[in-house]
Amino acid sequence: MSLRKLLFIAGTLTAGFAGGLVVSGRMSLTTPSTATTASEQTRPASFPAPATPTGPLPDLTAVAERAIQASVNISSTQMVQVDPWFQLFYGADSVRPQTSLGSGVIVSADGYVLTNSHVVGSRGAQVSVTLANDRELDARVIGSDQLTDLALLKVESTGLTPLPWGDSSKLRAAEWVLAVGNPFAFSQTVTLGIVSSANRHDPQLATYNDFIQTDAAINPGNSGGALVNARGELVGINSMIYSQTGGYQGIGFAIPINLARQIMTELKNTGEIVRGSIGTLDLQTMDAQLAARARVSAGRGVMIRNMYRNEPAHRAGLLPGDVITGFDGKEITEESQLERLIAAAPIGANVKIQYMRGTERRTADVQIVRMAPPRRRF
Repeated sequence: MSLRKLLFIAGTLTAGFAGGLVVSGRMSLTTPSTATTASEQTRPASFPAPATPTGPLPDLTAVAERAIQASVNISSTQMVQVDPWFQLFYGADSVRPQTSLGSGVIVSADGYVLTNSHVVGSRGAQVSVTLANDRELDARVIGSDQLTDLALLKVESTGLTPLPWGDSSKLRAAEWVLAVGNPFAFSQTVTLGIVSSANRHDPQLATYNDFIQTDAAINPGNSGGALVNARGELVGINSMIYSQTGGYQGIGFAIPINLARQIMTELKNTGEIVRGSIGTLDLQTMDAQLAARARVSAGRGVMIRNMYRNEPAHRAGLLPGDVITGFDGKEITEESQLERLIAAAPIGANVKIQYMRGTERRTADVQIVRMAPPRRRF
C-alpha cells in the first residue's frame, strides 16, 4: 500500500474519532436534525431520553455577595476545668480559657443572629460577633437549645442586612445551594453545591431534626453559617459533617430553616425551649430480628429496652420489653417519631399509648411532664 493511501486512511480515522468526541460532549457543529439515532430507537418506552441542558449554570455572584453581608464570624470563650494531674505536675490554674470559632447568620436588621448551640458553648461563655466589614461586637445569648443545636444571639447594632427567609419544605434534590461561613478561620468563604437530600433522617443523626444534606463544602468553622438557595433565600443553618478524616467529604448537614425559625421564635419569646416527656426511656425501633429475639408478636413499633422507675411511663404501667405501637391514635413505626410526638405534647396532658406485651394488646394513660435537662443514659 502506498504512503499516500496510508495517510488518507489515518486522517479519516482521526476525523471520525474527533467527531465522536464532539457528539458525546454535546457540542453541535451543524443544525440539529429530527432523525433519531439507533440507540434512541431501541430505548424502552418506559425510560425517557435524558434531559439536554438548555442554558448555562446560574450566575450566583449577586446571591453570594448578599449572603456574605449577612454572615458573621463567632468567637466563644469559656472557662474549662484543667486536668487535675496536669495541674499537680505543672502548677497550672484550675481553670483556663478555651476559645471556639464558628459562623452565624444575621436574621434581623436590629441584630438577631442564628447559629449553632455548640458554637456558643456552655452558659456563661463570652461571645463576640465579627461582621462582614470586620466590625467586632459583643453578643448576648438570648437562648440555646442543645437538642436541635440552635442558639439565638443579639448584638447591639441597627441597619444590618439579613437574608430573606426561604421555605425549606420546598427544597428539592439537585437544587443549587451556597454554604457561607468561617471554615478553618477563613472568613467569608463561599462554597457551591447541590441539595443531596432535602429531608435526611437517620438514626445516626439527631433525634429531633430532619436535615438538609448537601455536597457544598462544609468544614470545621462552618457550623452555624448560612445555607442559601439560588434565589438568595436562607434555607438552612449549617450544622455538621460526616467525615472519616475530620474534613470535607461531600456529606454535610444543615438544619432546615423552617425548624430554625420555630426554635428562634420560642427562644426570642421565652429564652428556652419547653418539651414534653414521659420519663427517661431507652428505646429501639422494632424489626423482624428484634421481634424474634424478644418473642413479641409486634413486627412494627418501638421497644422499651430500659427505663427509670417512678417516672410517668413506669407509673402508668409500662415496662421494659413492651413495644409501643401507637401514640394518641397515631401509628408508631420508629424511635424518633415517638420521641418527637412526646416532645410536642402539651405539658400536663394525658395521652393514650398503645403497646404490645408479648401477644397482648394494651393501652396506658400517661401524663406528659416537662422534659428535664439531659441525664445519664443507660
